[in-house]
Amino acid sequence: MENIKAYLRRASLAYYNDAPIMSDEEFDHLAKIAKYDDVGYSSRDNRTPHAFPMYSLQKIFQNELDKNPLKAYDGMVTVSPKLDGAAVSLLYIDGNLHKGLTRGDGKKGIDVTHLLTHLVPKEISYTSSPMLQITGEVVAPRTIKNARNYAAGALNLKDESEFKERDLHFIAYACQPNMTDSLATDLGHLNSFGFDTVLDSDWTEYPDDGIVFRVDNYSDFENFGYTSHHPRGAYALKQIQAGEETTLLDVIWNVGKSGVVAPVAILDPVEIDGATVSRATLHNYAHIEFLGLEIGCRVEVIRSGEIIPKILRRVD
Repeated sequence: MENIKAYLRRASLAYYNDAPIMSDEEFDHLAKIAKYDDVGYSSRDNRTPHAFPMYSLQKIFQNELDKNPLKAYDGMVTVSPKLDGAAVSLLYIDGNLHKGLTRGDGKKGIDVTHLLTHLVPKEISYTSSPMLQITGEVVAPRTIKNARNYAAGALNLKDESEFKERDLHFIAYACQPNMTDSLATDLGHLNSFGFDTVLDSDWTEYPDDGIVFRVDNYSDFENFGYTSHHPRGAYALKQIQAGEETTLLDVIWNVGKSGVVAPVAILDPVEIDGATVSRATLHNYAHIEFLGLEIGCRVEVIRSGEIIPKILRRVD
């Protein structure tokens, strides 16, 4: 723990010199771990801060390649599958697994260390820094029906024995702080620690919902900058979803928890991506008019993000 305290003292000095090397949340989290008494700590909910934020990715569809943020970049770009499971972070302190968190909102997640110890190494041979956050995806083989929900739901299980029985795997795709100047090289190091990574795993074994393109050199990657939502040095290329046709049987009005009344489409049940869909949100009356929907009409339905049923269009 003395290494962490030394790291926190260095972070404090950098902060007061207006050159912070970590966020306030990251500092508070490590201070709690190391019982660093020079700072206070407070928590407003049952979520735990990630040592480093877990950003989302900019999504570009195949008919939107003009929006590619890397089209003028001539350096090396890593290409990997956008695995479709449940994103988590692993925090190693002095080479020992300390925390495993769900992605949550990208800043804080739920502590699921007790479950993830069954999937990842408890110790790694890494001593260059007192801490290392490894991010990746908990996935299930694509042969399992509703593999994404199967993996995500497992992280909510209370019974560890049930979790252990599930066919789940952890695939790493990044780490912080950087070990070298290259993402591909760092993923090679993670592989030597005992992790499967997106660059060495079989792309066909696990479900995916796109391809990730990311600037490999960390310095160039940082120079692209960030939005509040995603880094500008990476993007996910996604296929245009093809829907399934079915019949709109009825529209009912549902009152949500906030008191907002919203229309819901009742559909002739149809199977989409291994799930039976019989309802879809219609947002509001203006959306119904925009789509030109009538009871009995034929519609094309997709599962947005492979989760939420959505009517794309009227087809008759």
